[in-house]
Amino acid sequence: MDLIIRGAQVVDGDGGPRYRADVGLAEGRIAAIGGQLSGRRSIDADGLVLAPGFVDMHAHSDLQLLAEPDHTAKVSQGVTLEVIGQDGLSYAPVDDAALETLRGQIAGWNDDPPGFDWDWRTVAEYLDRLDRGIATNAAYLVPHGTLRLLCAGYEDRPVTADELDRMRAVLAESLRQGAFGLSSGLTYTPGMYADTAELTALCEVVAAHGGFHSTHHRSYGAGALAAYAEMLEVSRRSACPLHLAHATMNFRVNRGRAGELLAMLDRALDEGCDVTLDSYPYLPGSTSLHALLPSWSMAGGMQPTLERLRDPVLRGRIRHELEVTGSDGCHGVPVEWETIVVSGVREAGNEHLVGRSVAEAARAVGTQPTEFYLDVLVSERLGASCLMHVGHEDNVRAIMRHRVHTGGSDGLLVGARPHPRAWGTFPRYLGHYARETGVLGLEECVAHLTSRPADRLGLADRGRIREGNAADLVLFDPETVSDTATFENPRQQAAGIPHVFVNGAAVIEDGRRTDALPGRALRANS
Repeated sequence: MDLIIRGAQVVDGDGGPRYRADVGLAEGRIAAIGGQLSGRRSIDADGLVLAPGFVDMHAHSDLQLLAEPDHTAKVSQGVTLEVIGQDGLSYAPVDDAALETLRGQIAGWNDDPPGFDWDWRTVAEYLDRLDRGIATNAAYLVPHGTLRLLCAGYEDRPVTADELDRMRAVLAESLRQGAFGLSSGLTYTPGMYADTAELTALCEVVAAHGGFHSTHHRSYGAGALAAYAEMLEVSRRSACPLHLAHATMNFRVNRGRAGELLAMLDRALDEGCDVTLDSYPYLPGSTSLHALLPSWSMAGGMQPTLERLRDPVLRGRIRHELEVTGSDGCHGVPVEWETIVVSGVREAGNEHLVGRSVAEAARAVGTQPTEFYLDVLVSERLGASCLMHVGHEDNVRAIMRHRVHTGGSDGLLVGARPHPRAWGTFPRYLGHYARETGVLGLEECVAHLTSRPADRLGLADRGRIREGNAADLVLFDPETVSDTATFENPRQQAAGIPHVFVNGAAVIEDGRRTDALPGRALRANS
């Protein structure tokens, strides 16, 4: 065998009690569990837990996996598989015009590195590009907003019958090429222009190909429960399995209301709906700074949006929605500028804004916060990112206990001060919420992060420690594992995770990143 992991406390991912065993790896697989094992080398794992590698069910590594292949943020916390193509916006399938639009629109999520080689257009070509060498494994979802942009443009209107037929055809082709399902981002343009019927028609295609729909639904604020209900109805009508992305109840209007959401989900599950969800173990959210804008103001893409921001009359209308009525981009809630903190900028002259709330930065220059915000969007050409301090601890804890819960970081890897969840989500589950607060038991917590997401993805050979399964594994110290990333210093490697293996190759060894790139693009139904 290639490697023997000796004396580990095996937490196999199924939620059962841990047991002590030697585990042997060979040719990228788990070759043996227990017995008298010998191999070319061994690791003394006494006192350490051996678990399946963690599955990040909601990752935004689409570009950084390629642009920054070291990818220490994820592999150092034990992540061996990421689900990308999230929130309805990513880079395939595209044509040249759609790609150009997307590069600008989601630069705040992923950057837009100068000189980067955009040598793909289809999902198949993108997956092939990933196969040239990445740190983790990756599963891709077809982004609904990207699909709509490609087939129907960036206008605020229903799609025509011909456009919908083309969307369904391109979606089917992308699923045959290996995508695991469809993602939607219904507070982001152009995805938010879709109605329930459009989403249902697309999800019928997904269901026919054995995939699932992962949705960032229309509101996590004033209309949250109605938005969840709409997605459940799409699932019922289309017979498409549903995964609720970064499922939570945010903003002041939803304090203490997680129980209402969970009761809704339990009713749906009891009726036979196939529903899962993911969450991150933090209170603030993170997104592009321009995402707060009302959807009508972003119709047509970047240039028309910037023109509206410069138009005094339209700017006044935007300001009224942000401050008074509640923009649909801000989940129907009037913005509280003290809660919106700039986390990344692209223009050197705006670097002093990073780490400051919009309200604080506006006070410093004697400007009204909404006007300041709109000025920043213009100067950044929509390229800035932000944190939104809008979460509630009781909601976070209640949701993570649910029987269909999985873990997802929703982590942005770019910007001067990105959300620490990009580096700390999985050790925070294990350390803070399992060991320190007891919200989850350790074995149960590991199941949330491994077998449950693997089952949602239909990956029988991952997510559990079983002979013959892929050797995606993490060794961690249950007494010391913890997140060290903070909002002030977010790029900090987790403590207590000395070894991580992707397809049997060490990507973290004795706590240090190796130069291995053993990950690959997984393909559905292959």
